[in-house]
Amino acid sequence: MTRRAEIVLARVLRVLRPLVRLLLRHGVTYTALAAALKPLFVAAAREELQRQGMATTDSALTLLSGVHRHDVRALRLAAPAADAPPPPLGLAAEVVARWLADPLFVDADGQPRVLARGRPGDRGEPDGFDALVAAVSSDVRARAVLDELLRLGVVHETADGIRLDPGGFAPQQGFEEMAWLFADNLHDHAAAAVANLQGDGHFLEQAVFVDHITEASAAALQREAVQVWRAAMRRVLAAAQLRYDADAAQVAPAERRQRARFGVYFFSGPDEPAAPPPAGPDAPTSPDPPV
Repeated sequence: MTRRAEIVLARVLRVLRPLVRLLLRHGVTYTALAAALKPLFVAAAREELQRQGMATTDSALTLLSGVHRHDVRALRLAAPAADAPPPPLGLAAEVVARWLADPLFVDADGQPRVLARGRPGDRGEPDGFDALVAAVSSDVRARAVLDELLRLGVVHETADGIRLDPGGFAPQQGFEEMAWLFADNLHDHAAAAVANLQGDGHFLEQAVFVDHITEASAAALQREAVQVWRAAMRRVLAAAQLRYDADAAQVAPAERRQRARFGVYFFSGPDEPAAPPPAGPDAPTSPDPPV
């Protein structure tokens, strides 16, 4: 194994530590994970060979992936296993996104307003919850969308109307839905970091780090980070909504095949004594993204 391969393996193992804890807490053993990784390694090896313009023979796949040739052949002959379809989060997320970004549904400070519900049989107020859902899709009843948002813990009903929780689309109920969001967010974060490390991209992927602080200070920093995120989320979401609406109106669906994700995270925990980074605030280590 080359020195660079050793470095990559060590860093990937560090990334995997919290994921392994998650697997174990839910009864997924090393044996089950190792078996599940075989098709993932073979698929990634096939993509890498195709990227380099090389033949994707069983021997080449075995050599690159390390998966036994018999397993490679069995995976090639087996019917492709499609990922389980994601839960119906798309429409609910779109409704929340428009609620946070559309001037019709926010107040003077840019905060999502409490929206009135239409009575059965009428169309509701032009800036109410029913109108919000209709602006996203006319194929689904507003009541059905409201029930889904209530189930996920994203909104709650008050005497004044429907109130969106401050966190926006951050489901508090529904393990499957939360797991899908966890996977999508972590996947794209890792994809950005890998592209930057390999020189294949120049994505925004940075963090500010500080150690040797108290638990109270860490909690205060989290509160500050939440406030910064809310302001950034509203700004980027408003721009994203404008882009989405403009593309939908002007560009054919076949040409709208790009996705973008902007996120933020905060974590605090005990100092790790093994090879700690320099003490004090640390500037981002990845290259600055293009402006």
